[in-house]
Amino acid sequence: MCVGAVAGAHGVRGEVRVRSFTERPEDIAAYGPLEDEAGGRVFVLALTGQARGQLTGSIEGVSGREAAEALRGTRLYVDRDRLPRPADEDEFYHADLLGLAAVDGDGKLRGRVAAILPAGDAAVLEIDPGGGDTLLVPFTREHVPEIDVPAGRIAIDPPEEPGAGGQEDEDDGRR
Repeated sequence: MCVGAVAGAHGVRGEVRVRSFTERPEDIAAYGPLEDEAGGRVFVLALTGQARGQLTGSIEGVSGREAAEALRGTRLYVDRDRLPRPADEDEFYHADLLGLAAVDGDGKLRGRVAAILPAGDAAVLEIDPGGGDTLLVPFTREHVPEIDVPAGRIAIDPPEEPGAGGQEDEDDGRR
């Protein structure tokens, strides 16, 4: 699971700036060695501080600004089994939701969860219907009343689309 990304170099001695995607940002270094997406490189991260709202740290074997800068954009992964279980039944790892079938109140398959998009205080689920326009559903209890990860499905109640209320828009003569 992706827990962060290298944002760039910090200083001239090979330190890096890291964007953490964990609930507590400093936990990124607590899960042990991190890997790149392919699993081909292993990174041992030691945090040293903060800069520009991001964590700073050193990565074992990286010395010099050029080597640190070369890691910019590298996403950092950890095996799922090294992460703690969500403490609350209403907490989920994004990776656990991706690919779940999205079914409406009538039991009709509307698509699969393709992405979780940040949207202010909440998030929005992007549902891919497998052809056609994606459906955006606020990730709230009102619009996603049930999540069953073991069954591979979520229940959705998407907001009504503009103009779907059955009333025709009045023609005011403008185009």
